[in-house]
Amino acid sequence: MSHKLKIAGWVAIGAVAGALTTVQLQAVARGTLAPLPLEELQQLAAVFGMVKTDYVEPVDEKKLISDAISGMVASLDPHSQYFDKKSFKEFREGTSGRFVGVGIEITMEDGLVKVVSPIEDSPAFRAGLKTGDLITKIDDTLVKGLTINEAVKLMRGEPRTKVLLTIFRKDEDRTFPVTITREEIKTQSVKSRVIEPGYAWVRVSQFQERTIEDFARKVEDLYKAEPQLKGLVLDLRNDPGGLLDAAVALSAAFLPENVTVVSTNGQLEDSKFVYKAIPQHYLRRGGTDPVKRLTENTKGALKRVPLVVLVNEGSASASEIVAGALQDHKRATILGSQTFGKGSVQTVRPLGPDTGLKLTTARYYTPSGNSIQAKGIVPDVMVDETPDGNVFSALRTREADLQKHLMNGKENENAPMTDARRAEEQQREEAREAARKRVEEEARKNPGQRLVPEFGSDKDFQLQQALNQLKGQPVLVSKSLVVRPEEKKEN
Repeated sequence: MSHKLKIAGWVAIGAVAGALTTVQLQAVARGTLAPLPLEELQQLAAVFGMVKTDYVEPVDEKKLISDAISGMVASLDPHSQYFDKKSFKEFREGTSGRFVGVGIEITMEDGLVKVVSPIEDSPAFRAGLKTGDLITKIDDTLVKGLTINEAVKLMRGEPRTKVLLTIFRKDEDRTFPVTITREEIKTQSVKSRVIEPGYAWVRVSQFQERTIEDFARKVEDLYKAEPQLKGLVLDLRNDPGGLLDAAVALSAAFLPENVTVVSTNGQLEDSKFVYKAIPQHYLRRGGTDPVKRLTENTKGALKRVPLVVLVNEGSASASEIVAGALQDHKRATILGSQTFGKGSVQTVRPLGPDTGLKLTTARYYTPSGNSIQAKGIVPDVMVDETPDGNVFSALRTREADLQKHLMNGKENENAPMTDARRAEEQQREEAREAARKRVEEEARKNPGQRLVPEFGSDKDFQLQQALNQLKGQPVLVSKSLVVRPEEKKEN
């Protein structure tokens, strides 16, 4: 596989992150509604009637209504979404860490599905799919023109059913079919290892229902192997987020009891809440508390061991909650690059037994009261991805780059874009194009090699700098990374 394709998987993570969410799962009975705009509803009914009677061919009434709801919700912001029966099932599978599919992490590139990475030991992994492969057809459906959610729907299905993927592999300049048998995929969101005597690395790649239990078990194993722990690196790079309660629980594992982890504020009264480092705010249902068990089994080591948190432009949402809480309470040193900037909370509300609505209901704020929406967490120490610089920062998409993104809460949401803002976006696009050309040139010069080493490996430059930080040794700080300014709009 060419180096260029391996690189592309890492670049894509930032774009993927914008589509993922920090969510709360709850059902709320709405007792009152504001007066409805009757004239607009009459227009909607009139359009529905015209489409039904005048369109060139018969249309499905239920599909029309479902698409109308989808369009209404999608117009709000990049993270709100209407779930039909199939997508609601897939969403719940995703947050549980289990789903039936082929086992690949994907993004979109030039209208095609790009493989970010195959999940280890999944059907796609065993079939030989590689990072950077482009999927052009799913069974008989051309991918060009599909949304990423539509492509996911086609690839998922029932266990032991087959799906035919048509793959274009750039470095081999060939297109070929691969038939894959779907099976239940169990994603592992926590990895860990002792890096060297006294120092350990724990990576959390996503916040799912099982994440905290897995985290507690992994750290307990680390502590048994290395009871004299001198320092810990918590790796949240390219973590796109997930469940809010999992983020609160992970923060609670490191913080004193009852301190504020994150607060939320929105239009509804139940969206105004302060989440603290207490079991009531992260345990969903009865049962044992993995954070309490972890604290007891490690003799409170995680509350006091020196801690560095690694973040980058792909760290979003729930991972930003954790980084912000640990930074504000001065519990950890945040190291890396400015994070994605997704500071909104999505609440998932069932509309019936099989459908639901994921709606942005609040912004979240760090313990010091700062909103990071469209801004992100700024590290205490800025460090490049490699000794030679930051390879992909200009290529990664952040929250502020997404269409219809929420503002930070301080600006005028409806104000027109200024000339200065347009100039900034143009400069950013030019920087992306220049960076893209540099990456392609480096890939041609060094075929088969990674410009950015695998996270957690011996060649992971940022991890080595995190270790230096823990040991009190010199850290090679970035000479090029700068804080992206807050987005401002003026009338």
